[in-house]
Amino acid sequence: MTEKTKQAVVVGANGIIGSNLIAHLVELGDWDIVGLSRRGGETVGKVSHIAVDLLNAAEAKAKLSHLTNITHIFYAAYQDRPSWAELVAPNLAMLVNVVNAIEPIAPSLEHISLMQGYKVYGAHLGPFKTPAREADANHMPPEFNIDQQDFLEALQKGKSWNWSALRPSVVIGFALGNPMNLASVIAVYASMSKELGIPLRFPGKPGAYDSLLEMTDAGLLARATVFIATNPQCGNQAFNINNGDLFRWSELWPRIAQYFGLDVAPPLPMSLNVIMADKAKLWEQMVEKHGLAPTPYSDVSAWGFGDFVFGWDYDFFADGTKLRRAGFHEYIHTEEMFLRVFDDLKARKIIP
Repeated sequence: MTEKTKQAVVVGANGIIGSNLIAHLVELGDWDIVGLSRRGGETVGKVSHIAVDLLNAAEAKAKLSHLTNITHIFYAAYQDRPSWAELVAPNLAMLVNVVNAIEPIAPSLEHISLMQGYKVYGAHLGPFKTPAREADANHMPPEFNIDQQDFLEALQKGKSWNWSALRPSVVIGFALGNPMNLASVIAVYASMSKELGIPLRFPGKPGAYDSLLEMTDAGLLARATVFIATNPQCGNQAFNINNGDLFRWSELWPRIAQYFGLDVAPPLPMSLNVIMADKAKLWEQMVEKHGLAPTPYSDVSAWGFGDFVFGWDYDFFADGTKLRRAGFHEYIHTEEMFLRVFDDLKARKIIP
């Protein structure tokens, strides 16, 4: 007897996390997938898309009312706001609206997967306890990740389904127009440096060049997400998910420069959001000169996110062994991951 096909809803289908997760589910072959996003997408094979404004509870309920056979909800949506406090209302509302639309009408629901991150540990606020562990105490609110988890924990009581809270570091993969795409930030910055005939300088805060960091490969995260969602022993728990190695920019930066055929000059603290603001014309010239895909400059890189990550002048890593003890044993070499993503960006003609 063959196992029945599982039915997944992926919320945030067009982001780095959501798109890589969908690709993995397709590869597995025994999933039917519905992607939710504001823009929607094309139906291909077992993947269909719904364009929906999840901030609108009535719209969510109406557009998702036919999803009665869903077995798994994978939540990876995010809306940015100017302050930490302003992040809470929209990001909590989107989760609440999608779960309230599907959970009451899906009797076969088995699992709700919530994508979080190290903000749970206060990593975005300043130096935090490292390695961070899943059992660490919460920090002073506001923190939308905690509010989201509290919502799921309360809703799950007495139900047959379970939940998980996934905590990756910075997720590295391909997705254009994504506000948290560090690989594109680095690749476009390096490509422009080469075009201008200047060496590659680390632009972050003093001290950030030598901090101890880790990253999370988007493919690894997708595989870990499905492992957790389909193994009952992982239910109703949080898991850190990382590549399994640590690095310092002072070691990795010269390797990145070497990949792009650039010399390295000493770090120079500068805001990419400011220094790259006038580079749209240069980008258009590069697209024309190198025959690149006609990608708008506003979509090719998120300089503010680069400033955020390169501003961590403190150690930034968590203990990922709980997931390994649960049975997921994959590791990714972070340097190789970056170079692989750069190869992918070249193959897609995003960079020269």
